[in-house]
Amino acid sequence: MTQTNFAELTQHNIVAFLQNIFERRGDEEYLGEPVTMAQHMLQGATLAEQKGLDERIVVATLLHDVGHFTSEFGMFTIEDTHDRFHEVAGAQVLEPFFPSIVTDCVRHHVAAKRYLCATNSEYSENLSSASVHSLSLQGGPMNNEEVSNFEQLPNLTDIVAVRFLDDAGKNANMNTPPFDYFMPMIQRVVDAHCCAT
Repeated sequence: MTQTNFAELTQHNIVAFLQNIFERRGDEEYLGEPVTMAQHMLQGATLAEQKGLDERIVVATLLHDVGHFTSEFGMFTIEDTHDRFHEVAGAQVLEPFFPSIVTDCVRHHVAAKRYLCATNSEYSENLSSASVHSLSLQGGPMNNEEVSNFEQLPNLTDIVAVRFLDDAGKNANMNTPPFDYFMPMIQRVVDAHCCAT
């Protein structure tokens, strides 16, 4: 989709736009993991809902990797030698329609991996090989200054929670509801944000 198409998005068609992305692109491989892109994102959202988390966090987890589909830089592959900044691309598409708690979780979920790798040795040891590869492209573990700055983010706890859900959504045997199941929830989050602004 081009930047011109993004300009045509509204409160009333953003959810259909996201549904269309999932239908067209969801079966693509997820970075060398044993799940597709759609399975990965749906698993994270399902786990978030099962934990009873706020709907905004469920939606953020569902949409955290949408930038893989919308980035002008294309889809990440395990052969990449440079980062494609999908987290920025995703946040930019969602920002007009979703509250900052959602877009912050999308924008910073890659940084959250770098943060956890710097502050939690157990986390680093459990990364998949694909996550280790992408980490090297994304700058590796944060340095002390980056950690200090990251810890100042207003939605830090939620960003880290979405990162853990992101990492958990790689189960080849997990069944989830389809994207359609989450559409009313996404629309509620959109409507609450758009009505408040």
